[in-house]
Amino acid sequence: MECRVLSIQSHVVRGYVGNKSASFPLQVLGFEVDSINSVQFSNHTGYSHWKGQVLTADELHVLYEGIKLNNVNHYDYVLTGYTRDTSFLEMVVDIVQELKRANPNLVYVCDPVLGDHGSMYVPQNLHPVYKNKVVPVADIITPNQFEAELLTGKNISTEKDAVEVMDLLHKMGPDTVVITSSDLPPRLGDRFLVSFGSQRILMPDGTRKTQRIRIEVPKVDAVFVGTGDLFAAMLLAWTHHYPTDLKVQHIKSICNKCIAVIMQHSLFLTVILFFMAGPGRRPSPSQLELRMVQSKADIEDPAIVMEATVL
Repeated sequence: MECRVLSIQSHVVRGYVGNKSASFPLQVLGFEVDSINSVQFSNHTGYSHWKGQVLTADELHVLYEGIKLNNVNHYDYVLTGYTRDTSFLEMVVDIVQELKRANPNLVYVCDPVLGDHGSMYVPQNLHPVYKNKVVPVADIITPNQFEAELLTGKNISTEKDAVEVMDLLHKMGPDTVVITSSDLPPRLGDRFLVSFGSQRILMPDGTRKTQRIRIEVPKVDAVFVGTGDLFAAMLLAWTHHYPTDLKVQHIKSICNKCIAVIMQHSLFLTVILFFMAGPGRRPSPSQLELRMVQSKADIEDPAIVMEATVL
């Protein structure tokens, strides 16, 4: 049966971020993907130069109205990422709510892009929109530690804090929360990064059970743009392919698969970059682009490289 995703994200001509990072992997895994490009740039902004256009809220509304007038606005998932405009974000919320009224089973996957490492890289006025309007209608969210702290108003200093923050995010709306990265000390050593996941599952008796995991991922000494967009897309895909079966391993299995795709991408790139950049030289932005097509087999059948721990 056809499964269709509406993906509202950025687009670049060269490279892989936003819709370019999400569409190909989702299509490889059997999803139909309808893309609305929130921006259309020549390349991502990590390069020295970029050119392009930004879609306004009114232009987003016009595109959606065209879909609706043809009666093809039927979706199983909505996926959103980076945006810098409050009116555009509010229009996204309106679209999600309308689509959910048409299909109550629709799942909204949101990467609430606000900032990282203590600083925001979007305008401050997006924060209340995400907190009060976006997160309450989302089913799955993928904040980093800084974004999770901003959305809940609670700092994360310990694993217990991380669990409490995920519980607070559950209370705001989403049933699945993944804190994609944190500053907590890894048990495996400084060369690892700690992530957390939590999922609320409806039991047959009507009660809800929460499953939580922790996973430590090897750090790679390079900044790859687009991996967050890829992770959110993989989380959507593997959530769909691993439908809730009331097993404790559910969120663990999903996160294991998602991390495997990202890690195999990064490890593959690391080998390439060593030869392309040369010893002692930093790779260029173009050398750091994800190799999506070359990773097709890993996307389709990722080998588990790190195992999550059930909390």
